[in-house]
Amino acid sequence: MKDRPKLVLASASPRRLALLEQIGVRPDALLPASLDETPHRNERPRSLALRLAEEKAREGARLAAQDAALSGALILAADTVVAVGRRILPKAETPEEAGDCLRLLSGRAHRVSTAICLVSRRGTLKSRLIETRLRFKRLSEREIESYLASGEWSGKAGGYAIQGLAGSFVSKLSGSYGAVVGLPLHETAGLLAGEGYPLHAGWSAKT
Repeated sequence: MKDRPKLVLASASPRRLALLEQIGVRPDALLPASLDETPHRNERPRSLALRLAEEKAREGARLAAQDAALSGALILAADTVVAVGRRILPKAETPEEAGDCLRLLSGRAHRVSTAICLVSRRGTLKSRLIETRLRFKRLSEREIESYLASGEWSGKAGGYAIQGLAGSFVSKLSGSYGAVVGLPLHETAGLLAGEGYPLHAGWSAKT
């Protein structure tokens, strides 16, 4: 579409890109933001997710401003935080860290807070926070060790990826599956449509 606003995804996540493509949206550029994602002292999970999504969006806008081809582009960013109560679980970097997360989540309920932020062509920020509740079945040590051996946990909030093998651990989910993967589709589509992005332009069947 000639007048379609350009879209920048401020993320290198292949999962978020795949979710956007699922609803027919293909970003014009990927500009991942490199940030310190350490929670502030006493910062709550919801607040952390919102802060990081907004910081990523601002950084994406700063990077896009350096490219004349991306002038006036919409900037979309997101962040996902897994927590048990107020305890924020890390994005696991080692098998030991992932194992600790899985043992904590075993047989328990937890929450996934995913925030999305869109920078408009006027430079204003619009954010949404989606909270999803999940419960894991009780995991045996064999299941945990087998999952760790898969490597799917690497870099994942809470040490698991619901769209992979760990989907078999989830006994209950209330909320947005897409948000747990990394991008809530309903809310994302709403933000884009509100800024004039022609969400349905590519939905026509090709012949």
